[in-house]
Amino acid sequence: MAEIRVTFEDGAVERLPAGIAAGEAIRRHAERDGAGRARLERAVAARVEADGSTVVDLTRPLLRDCRLAPVAVESPEGLDVIRHSAAHLMAQAVKRLFPETQITIGPVIENGFYYDFKRPGGFASEDLPRIEAMMRAIVAEDLPVRREEVARSEAIRRFRAMGEHYKVEIIEGIPDETVSLYHQGEFVDLCRGPHVPSTGRIPAFRLTTVAGAYWRGDARNEQLQRIYGTAWASEQDLEAYLKRLEEAKQ
Repeated sequence: MAEIRVTFEDGAVERLPAGIAAGEAIRRHAERDGAGRARLERAVAARVEADGSTVVDLTRPLLRDCRLAPVAVESPEGLDVIRHSAAHLMAQAVKRLFPETQITIGPVIENGFYYDFKRPGGFASEDLPRIEAMMRAIVAEDLPVRREEVARSEAIRRFRAMGEHYKVEIIEGIPDETVSLYHQGEFVDLCRGPHVPSTGRIPAFRLTTVAGAYWRGDARNEQLQRIYGTAWASEQDLEAYLKRLEEAKQ
């Protein structure tokens, strides 16, 4: 079996099977390093340096010599990962509760995330606790998050079959012949990633507000409903952030 050389944060170099998952490589190294075990427990993604530096899923296969480090949940990159995954989590919760809703985009923003939806009748602030409760139920299910790369034409076919015409429009505008999808349970979304390895790894979040938005930010297009949220590495960090928001209003 072909091998690759993986260099870790402590300078150690190990020969590992080509195709090993980034998280598995980190786990094997951590077994020989007590401090590494603690870092692994906090990891939500991995940083791979080969030709440049890239943050990837812990399940991403390593195919060439590289430098490898875990991305801790409390780091700026780790917070981006959990916030991006929280956006997918919210979209999955919305689809479970309101299956007639169409999904559009759900990016990370400063201190949080949002997702734009098209739902007959829209959303009200009173819907947020119900959506949040469903999000917590999905976290408790600890669903594996799986990346899949498919032909652009296949992705269009799948989303068209699901009636997600906003996703179809997005994919039709992508020049690449291959796109990546992320699956968690019954939910699938178009995304570059990276994401947490399972829904149980999203530690603390809160949905904050509902607002209006326009498709692709153009007032000539259809109006959508935007739900904002925030996610943090711990409940303590979340509560501290919410407290700062309240103090800023005074």
